Amino acid sequence: MSPSDPVALGLPHRAPFIFVDEVRAHVPGESAECAKTFPPAEPFFAGHFPGDPLVPGVILTEALAQTAGLAAGQPGRAFRLSAIRGMKFLRPVRPDDEIVLSARKTAVVGTLWQFEVTGRVRGETVAEGVVVLSEAGIK
Repeated sequence: MSPSDPVALGLPHRAPFIFVDEVRAHVPGESAECAKTFPPAEPFFAGHFPGDPLVPGVILTEALAQTAGLAAGQPGRAFRLSAIRGMKFLRPVRPDDEIVLSARKTAVVGTLWQFEVTGRVRGETVAEGVVVLSEAGIK
């Protein structure tokens, strides 16, 4: 596995629920930048929306939360999504769009880690908000 492989860097998710293709930058405990391209064959495109396919906001949010989990990057510690704050979807994400996912730690209180998250397509912000992860213990 390469250092850009999200599984090699500790992401606990597996297919079909892994929404990070590549890790481009990683500062464990602080930040991460990842990329994901949703191919047209993804099953959710058939119903969201027929003739006008869009990546669902909940899937974008999960991709951003997975990026935050990589940013948390604590060996031997697992994190789970606990809260979503102020998530905004500013532009649609379409099949074959490469979305660049960024997460930056802004606070830690006890077992709660807060991250500012942003998704960009061709340099334009398509999603932004704050996610909170909770430490779930030892993997």
